[in-house]
Amino acid sequence: MNVLVKDPIAWTDVGAVTDIPLRGARRVPTPSGDIAIFRTGDGKVFALKDACPHKGGPLSQGIVHGHAVACPLHNWSIDLASGEPMGADRGKGCTPVVPLEVRDGRLLLGRS
Repeated sequence: MNVLVKDPIAWTDVGAVTDIPLRGARRVPTPSGDIAIFRTGDGKVFALKDACPHKGGPLSQGIVHGHAVACPLHNWSIDLASGEPMGADRGKGCTPVVPLEVRDGRLLLGRS
């Protein structure tokens, strides 16, 4: 028997892609905590919980470089696609990745 399964993700429009500058970020408050949405120099977008896995630094205030962000507290580089620390800090925790889609130039933040 085939059963129609609904998409388990609820999507919320949080603004236009162009609201975030290239190599910039935006903090979005949610009931489950702040989310940081990043836009890289090549225009890709990523969403992570807005807390470094090291000491909880606000990643939305960090510097975006390539497809990573440098935590403003202790300069840990966090991979935007995986939430994993890079370099010497690899394997020392992870920042949760949040589902994010772009539809018609709008950023849609997902939650299960």
